[in-house]
Amino acid sequence: MNIRTAAIVGNGPPELIPDLGGIANEIDIWIGADRGALTIINHNIRPDVAIGDFDSTSNEEKKRIQQQSVRYATFPSEKDYTDLELALFEAFRFNPDKIYLFGTTGGRLDHTLINIQLLYHIAKKNILGIMIDKNNQLRLTLPGRHTIHQDNMFSHISFIPYSRYVSGLTLRGFYYTLTNETISWGSTLSISNKLLSNYGTFSYHEGILLVVKSRDGLSKAISTRARL
Repeated sequence: MNIRTAAIVGNGPPELIPDLGGIANEIDIWIGADRGALTIINHNIRPDVAIGDFDSTSNEEKKRIQQQSVRYATFPSEKDYTDLELALFEAFRFNPDKIYLFGTTGGRLDHTLINIQLLYHIAKKNILGIMIDKNNQLRLTLPGRHTIHQDNMFSHISFIPYSRYVSGLTLRGFYYTLTNETISWGSTLSISNKLLSNYGTFSYHEGILLVVKSRDGLSKAISTRARL
């Protein structure tokens, strides 16, 4: 089955999760990882899949999730994969073009860090993966030429090396341009840039690069129409 967009909701702090109902019409498949399924339900959306060990839910909450989800898959708490990774495997079954990840930041730092690494698996399958919370949109990219669009809600754009080196980085259409630069772990050269118009491009030859759109402060609103 081929779908356009899947959304996975994890067990991150609810206060960092934007209004999912506002983008429901953009999502073809909703997947809840553990308590993330309850978050989907609380946004008046029916999960297509609820998956995980559900060790962070009460018996009453489990019953509610089971009753309101199209499919409910439970696993033991002692397992080789995190609940979010199980949800990601489930999303891959649908062959989506894009996967949005909500509820995957905040809370435990070890979970946030490994969730960011899961973006690598998404990128290697040529799927656009975007991690979103109320203040940030994050994407992991591989070498090549990429287009990035203006989003007034997330106007700060940073390029962060996720490999030891990123070589040949070129930025066009940004306030601060770069031409064939090499950046490495700990470099702040490409932090907090801005687009000059509706879009810009970035390209590089080698390495793995995180692209972060961010903003200051919190908001109940979110835009996903301007893509990373």
